[in-house]
Amino acid sequence: MSDENPPALPTRIWRSIFRTPLTPESERERKRVVLDHLVLHLRPVRVPTRTLPFTHTFGLGGMSAVLVLLLILSGVLLMFVYEPSPERAYGSILRLRDEVRFGGFVRGIHHWSANLLVIVVFLHLLRTFFTGAFHGARQFNWVIGVLLLLGVVASNFTGYLLPWDQLSYWAITIVTGMLGYVPLAGEWLQQTARAGAEIGASTLILFYTLHTTVLPVLLVALMAFHFWRVRKVRGVVIPYAYGEPPDEKPATTLFVPDLLAREFSVSLILTAAVLVTALLFAAGLGAPANPGMSPNPAKAPWYFMGVQELLLHFHPLFAVVLIPLAGIVALLAIPYLRYDAETAGPWFLTARGRDTARTAALVAFGTTVAWVLLDEFVLDFGRWLPWLPGQVSEGLIPVTIGIVMLAALLTWLKKSTGATKNELVQAAFSAVTTAFLVLTATGIWFRGPGMALTWPWRI
Repeated sequence: MSDENPPALPTRIWRSIFRTPLTPESERERKRVVLDHLVLHLRPVRVPTRTLPFTHTFGLGGMSAVLVLLLILSGVLLMFVYEPSPERAYGSILRLRDEVRFGGFVRGIHHWSANLLVIVVFLHLLRTFFTGAFHGARQFNWVIGVLLLLGVVASNFTGYLLPWDQLSYWAITIVTGMLGYVPLAGEWLQQTARAGAEIGASTLILFYTLHTTVLPVLLVALMAFHFWRVRKVRGVVIPYAYGEPPDEKPATTLFVPDLLAREFSVSLILTAAVLVTALLFAAGLGAPANPGMSPNPAKAPWYFMGVQELLLHFHPLFAVVLIPLAGIVALLAIPYLRYDAETAGPWFLTARGRDTARTAALVAFGTTVAWVLLDEFVLDFGRWLPWLPGQVSEGLIPVTIGIVMLAALLTWLKKSTGATKNELVQAAFSAVTTAFLVLTATGIWFRGPGMALTWPWRI
């Protein structure tokens, strides 16, 4: 039976689009908002009340999604002006900056969002690890998170070449050149990454295609899957105090509006911060790419500076292949190690876990700084042991020393504090992460002409 008084046409059109009120009042309406929404359905209808404080997650997951959205929107706008060819790429960036209204601003949004995304995803990984949110049903989601971090770095890397200036050209030359150190497949990998023997038009087209099509699709798909997996385990891990037993039935609240309002506020603040940064600090652009003249120093992109710094201290086989590969494998293996308990929620699990992680980080900081200085001015295993192959004198020996030092640190922590296996894994992770961050900072701020150590203000 038809309605004798049907709503007006505008009302019917509105209801056909929005099946639930924009300002739901009842609990049922709030649930329907989540279930019927294209994006919100990836989140749980109800979330534990104790997960709402900002200091538990710092909104890092939501920040990542916002930055990806800013990158997609700004990237689409940039595609209207950018021309992916060695002859026109640099000129199109100049035209974008100098002639297109708000062109420099849009490029700044894209630039700063991309760099900030690497940092935010990395911090999100740290938060997940130090709250133990990788046990049980969350194991594979940790793997997805690691893949997302690698994908974000790859996306930044492919976009780095597109301006076709001196900085980008030689940075990509350095990074792709590292692939040549891979045994057996090095030359093939190098030519595949460059789409030829040298960096040229084919390389630019390859990087442009990966940056604008392949990698964005993969990242969005992985993020959606990641959020969906979080929903299936009823949201982020619940925080607990040290020694507090988990609640069997924790108190919950509706995602709409309690958590949604918080996430929306963080999104607005982050977006505003990116826009202000883009207004105040323009994305850099150097001189046009000149394959015949290398800058001094020639550095990789900042997120690869840790690997480039390793090249100064270890044989290329270890610096470029074995150490990074071991790090990635270790990250992927973290949720599948045997632990004393699958505790999740408290930061650092226990007060002792916090102290051991902090001690390991401080020791790693001091040791890494000392190693960099000693290797720069004192150590020279290649000259001291000329009868040994470089893979042994400059690779196996210093790497073995590093492994022994880490093992000694963990042994000392276990004997002096009684740390559990969980806490020792945290300590090892803290030490290795700190060492890599020190190497990255050294390469960015303390390497000058000839990649010699110098003070930042002298570079």
